[in-house]
Amino acid sequence: MQLPTIPKIGRLTKTHKITAAGAAAAAAVVLAVTGLQATGGTASASASAAAVGDPTGFQVTAEQQAKSVNSIDAQAGVAKQRAVTEAAAKKKAAEEAAKKKAAAEAAAKKKAAQEAAAKKKAAADAAAKKAAAEAAAKKKAAADAAAQRAKDKAAANRSTTRTAVQSTPQTTTTYSNDLDGWIKQSLAIMAQHGIPGSYDGIYRNIMRESSGNPQAINLYDSNAAAGIPSKGLLQVIDPTFQAYHVDGTSWDIYDPVANITAACNYAAANYGSMDNVDSAY
Repeated sequence: MQLPTIPKIGRLTKTHKITAAGAAAAAAVVLAVTGLQATGGTASASASAAAVGDPTGFQVTAEQQAKSVNSIDAQAGVAKQRAVTEAAAKKKAAEEAAKKKAAAEAAAKKKAAQEAAAKKKAAADAAAKKAAAEAAAKKKAAADAAAQRAKDKAAANRSTTRTAVQSTPQTTTTYSNDLDGWIKQSLAIMAQHGIPGSYDGIYRNIMRESSGNPQAINLYDSNAAAGIPSKGLLQVIDPTFQAYHVDGTSWDIYDPVANITAACNYAAANYGSMDNVDSAY
């Protein structure tokens, strides 16, 4: 059958057309009801419909047509409201995601700043600890050096207060200019000053310290590092040589006899005799 023409159908918008499927069902109901009313109506209505060429005998009033359009408008409004609600939800979700991202970035920056500050503090603490250790080491070295100077001075004072042995006139003795002669001459001078020691004890220590080289010098030990290297046959440092120098001998530390007598004088004051020395002294 031919469906009746609905006035105003040309004014449907795109939104209206989206809901056409739902509206079709409503329109079918309206048409069914209208058909029933038309069937139960007067014979003149059917006759009029037949007269105008409508084989169904149905007619739709203007009021029914308006209700159908209003129903379509209502459904279009619901669809539009749903679209607005969905858009608002998407916007809210995007805003929340942006806030979470910003919060995460801020937390990461804060953590990085804290770690950098911790590293800087650790480096500063390590530098301060190192500086304190170096200062303590220097202070200790200075104290040790002062103590050694005081010890050397005290020993020198004991040496000068030792009762000198009166020498008796002796005939002049000539000594050979070699290790044997240097040791024998040193023993003679030591005897005059009451300094103990034996040929064997002196010879043994000379061979260990310098191998018999009167010009020997040690440039690698702690004394050398302190600027006072050990020198001569018995490897004596300058401060000790000067403090324990024996009268009647040269002031040249490399002089074999002067070096031996000063070393034996020092050994006597600190070890009792050079014979008691068996290692570096």
